[in-house]
Amino acid sequence: MDVVDQLLENNRRFAGSLPASHDAIEPRLQLAVVACMDSRLDVFAALGLEPGEAHVLRNAGGVVSDDVIRSLAISQRRLGTREVMLIHHTDCGMQKITDDGFRTELMETAGVAPAFAIESFTDLEADVRQSILRVRRSPFLPHRDRVRGFVYDVDDHRLREVVVEDQS
Repeated sequence: MDVVDQLLENNRRFAGSLPASHDAIEPRLQLAVVACMDSRLDVFAALGLEPGEAHVLRNAGGVVSDDVIRSLAISQRRLGTREVMLIHHTDCGMQKITDDGFRTELMETAGVAPAFAIESFTDLEADVRQSILRVRRSPFLPHRDRVRGFVYDVDDHRLREVVVEDQS
């Protein structure tokens, strides 16, 4: 049995253990969380969230990319979120690559340059601050005043807040 088949079996057991229900589409806490895709970070467990409470957007590095802004715009304008929480983490894989190096690797193996930005970083806190500012400065987001950024420590599982003053 391959991994996906095992996950499908897990889902059958999970679905069979719950009553049928239909929750509201809008997150109850009016919160959107942007986090790294790292498998060591269980966002729901780390924050004590239950299904239906928050939108959780994940990508490599937890970077506020154009696609994250797109998702946040939908989340805020159509689904009622009002706060944004950004979570980067220690020992991130995006700190172990370079934009130029990875772009070259992709060009050599695929034969074409990627249209997307790589967005690697070396300074974790600086990248959190940059992500906060991208949310605060986006003209597509109506709710930009309540955005906070954090670093999750993969060893002790604690969040540490990164504060930035907007100089826009």
